[in-house]
Amino acid sequence: MSAQWLNRAADGSAVLALHIQPGAKKTEIAGLHGDALKIRLAAPPVDGKANAALIAFLAKACGVPRAAVELVSGETSRSKRVRIREADVAILEALAGTFG
Repeated sequence: MSAQWLNRAADGSAVLALHIQPGAKKTEIAGLHGDALKIRLAAPPVDGKANAALIAFLAKACGVPRAAVELVSGETSRSKRVRIREADVAILEALAGTFG
C-alpha cells in the first residue's frame, strides 16, 4: 500500500490519516487533501457528533464493528488519525488504489 494516508501498524491494524469536513450535505469520501484522505460528514462538529458519525461511517465502509474503529488523535481537530482493527485488507487496498 503506497497511499500516504494509509499505514499498517505492527499489530496488523490500519491507521488512516484523515481530513474531516463536518456539516456537509452528505457523508462521503471526497478524495485527497494533502497526505490525508478527505471525508465529508453530514454531522455537525458539536458534542462529539462528527466523531461518532466518522466512526460509524468507517466501521460500515470497512465491514467491522464500531468497537474496532478507534480515534487515535484529533478529537477536536479536522485532522484526525483513526486506527481500524480487523479491517478487510481488500477494502482498504481498494480505497488506496482509488485515492493513493
